[in-house]
Amino acid sequence: MSFRQITIIGTGLVGGSLGLALKKYKFRGQIIGCDRESALQKAKACGAIDGGSPYPNDAVRGSQLVVLSTPVLAIVDLIERLGPVLPKDCLLTDVGSTKAVVVDRALKIFGKRAGQRFLAGHPMAGKELSGVDYADADLFRGAVWFFTPLPGQKVNEGLCAEFAGWIDQIGARVAILQADKHDRLCAWISHLPQMISTALAATLVEEFGEQAPLMAAGGRALQEMTRISASPYSMWRDIAISNKKNIDDALSKLEQRLAHIRENLSTRQLAEEFEQAHQLRKARK
Repeated sequence: MSFRQITIIGTGLVGGSLGLALKKYKFRGQIIGCDRESALQKAKACGAIDGGSPYPNDAVRGSQLVVLSTPVLAIVDLIERLGPVLPKDCLLTDVGSTKAVVVDRALKIFGKRAGQRFLAGHPMAGKELSGVDYADADLFRGAVWFFTPLPGQKVNEGLCAEFAGWIDQIGARVAILQADKHDRLCAWISHLPQMISTALAATLVEEFGEQAPLMAAGGRALQEMTRISASPYSMWRDIAISNKKNIDDALSKLEQRLAHIRENLSTRQLAEEFEQAHQLRKARK
C-alpha cells in the first residue's frame, strides 16, 4: 500500500520541515497537520501541509502514516490516545529525541502487533530556533535518521519499508539502533552538548550581565559554543526527564574531566588533555 495521506502531529520546525521535504521530493498525496490553529495557518501558508485540524483524532482520519512530532512526553501521551483508534492499515511513527520511554509505551498499547503498528524514529537534525517559520525542506539532507525497532520488528517490510524509502528520498540516512543504546549515545552526542552550551551561556550572563558585548568580542568560537543555548526549554525539559540517567552519567564524567583540567592548568597533563582531544578530529579524517 502506498501512502495516500500523511498526518504530521506537531507542525513546528521538524514537523514542518518534514512536510516541506516530502513535497519537495514529490510526495503526491495529502499532508495533514495537527497543531494549534495559528500554527496550522503558518504551516499551510508556507506549503508544509495541505490542511489540518487541532484535534488529533480528526487529523489522523484517512491517513496511512501518522508522524508524532512533539516533545517526548507528549509523544508518549499521544501513543496512548491514538493507538486504540488508528486503523490497522496505518503506521504510527515519531521523531522523539529519546526512545526507551516511547518504545515502552508503544509495546504497552499495541501489544503483540506493535511491530506492525509503530516504528520508533529520531532524525538527528534540527536548529536552535523553533517553529514552522524556520522549517527547511533540506533540514534532513545528510542527517542520520535513527530507527529503534521493537522486538522482532522488520523495518524492511510493509509500511515501515515505505517510510524508510521516503526518508532516503528526502536525503537522510537510516541507521538502526536499540532504544537503550540510542538513548545512551544521544546523551553524549546531543544532550550533553546542549547542557554544556546552556551552562556556558547562563554563566556568561551571570558573570558579565545580559548587555555585555560578549558575542562580538568572543568571535566564532564563542558563537559556536553558545549557538544552541537558544534552544527551547519546552523541548529539552522532556528530554532531560526521559533520559535523566544517561545525561546525569555524561555530565558527571565531564565534570570529572573539567576538574582534572582545572587542577592541571600549569602542568604537562594539560598538554596531554589537548593531545587526547585531538584524536576525535583525527578519527573523522
